[in-house]
Amino acid sequence: MSAALLVGYSSSGSEDEAEATSSGRSRPGAGGAHRDQGSIPSQRLPVPDSVLNMFPNTEEGPEDDSAKHGGRIRTFPHERGNWATHIYIPYEATEEFLDLLDVLLPHAQTHVPRLVRMEEFHLSLSQSVVLRHHWILPFVQVLKDHMTSFQRFFFTANRVKIYTNQEKTRTFVGLEVTSGHSQFLDLVSEVDRVMEEFDLTTFYQNPSFHISLAWCVGDARLQLEGQCLQELQEIVDEFEDSELLLRVHAEQVRCKSGNKFFSMPLK
Repeated sequence: MSAALLVGYSSSGSEDEAEATSSGRSRPGAGGAHRDQGSIPSQRLPVPDSVLNMFPNTEEGPEDDSAKHGGRIRTFPHERGNWATHIYIPYEATEEFLDLLDVLLPHAQTHVPRLVRMEEFHLSLSQSVVLRHHWILPFVQVLKDHMTSFQRFFFTANRVKIYTNQEKTRTFVGLEVTSGHSQFLDLVSEVDRVMEEFDLTTFYQNPSFHISLAWCVGDARLQLEGQCLQELQEIVDEFEDSELLLRVHAEQVRCKSGNKFFSMPLK
């Protein structure tokens, strides 16, 4: 079985930074007269080291050290003023859902010990794209306008499936949506319209909507698909009240851009 693709998340968002440019032009003299050959050229005085040391690395972006975020590698390089942006439906995990995960994850870890639990749960409606800071609010406003007509809906995510990101640098264990797929497609269709309006990448064709449960660095499909996948599905199917537990009410769409969150409640 070939693994479906998961949205390529950026490991961290950009910071809000102002960018200034200098024209480099000299100021003309009084009356606009040009400086004659006998005038003394201006000289830039050296800045003392004590002042320079007050502002270390002000012209550099944050260090892209994958060891600081579990070995994850950025989908795109950090650039000053760029904000990683992602649109999704959040899922607030219940105690019963976490109980199920407490059974699933240790079993999966017998095949891939480096698997770790996701810190939060959601279903993606977009790929991770880059927005310049000054486009964030206009983008969110257009997105809100496109979401106003959508109503809340129920969906079920109960099929275990293995995913990778596009670069095959991360593997995910997820629960695929088995009912409510058409509502997700309608949402993605409107999200894609917004993306196109801002000349950004649209979502995948024939997407597999899902909740990621755990992840690891590298391509671990060989170890997780086949027998392991079948065993994980049996755990889900036999878990007490799993049919009711994995029926979820979609109530809002959320946009994360850098460290900013914007919620759009469904009607």
